[in-house]
Amino acid sequence: MTTQLEFWKSKVGFEYSFRDKNRITQENIQKLHRDWGKILVHALNPYPQSVLEVGCNIGRNLIVLGNYIDDLHAVEPNAEACQAVRKNKNLEQVTLTESDGFTLPYPDNSMDMVFTSGVLIHIAPNDLDQMIREIYRVSKHYIVCIEYFSHEPQEVSYHGKNGLLFKRDFGGLYLDTFPSLRALDYGFFWQRFDSSDNSHWWLFEKN
Repeated sequence: MTTQLEFWKSKVGFEYSFRDKNRITQENIQKLHRDWGKILVHALNPYPQSVLEVGCNIGRNLIVLGNYIDDLHAVEPNAEACQAVRKNKNLEQVTLTESDGFTLPYPDNSMDMVFTSGVLIHIAPNDLDQMIREIYRVSKHYIVCIEYFSHEPQEVSYHGKNGLLFKRDFGGLYLDTFPSLRALDYGFFWQRFDSSDNSHWWLFEKN
């Protein structure tokens, strides 16, 4: 188990992740609807019928995606976060596994779309390759990456703690690792302009 995964599986990790922007409120869900609308408009041929979120936290993204896609799946390493998902009546259709992104419990090419949102930033650079290869393996058509961006890899203090947040060009990492991927679109969610967070996003098609 990595140092980062050990932290996020802990009660302290759950409390850190369960902050204002992660809460399930009408305002946050409305913002996520706008964010996902910008992404899914470019994933139409074929339109995804199944989706897997790697690191779903308490399921905000899945609540939104449930309006567009019926077959929802997720893995989440934190037991308390999993419990919150299972108790949420708006997430009853989600197939949830208490696990992590390093060994996804799904066959090759089994999910139309696989995505992370604010997850890869919490993976140490030496461990990133294993996770994105698992995401690529399981994806059948699309990969969505929603993460913080930096031109050069850098570590950033996370609420005063070190070793928990790493920024880089995650889109470039995917393309450099998997040259056959095609970038369908990319963009920036600007929190000041009524988005869910200040994050860059990439939508890739798997050929």
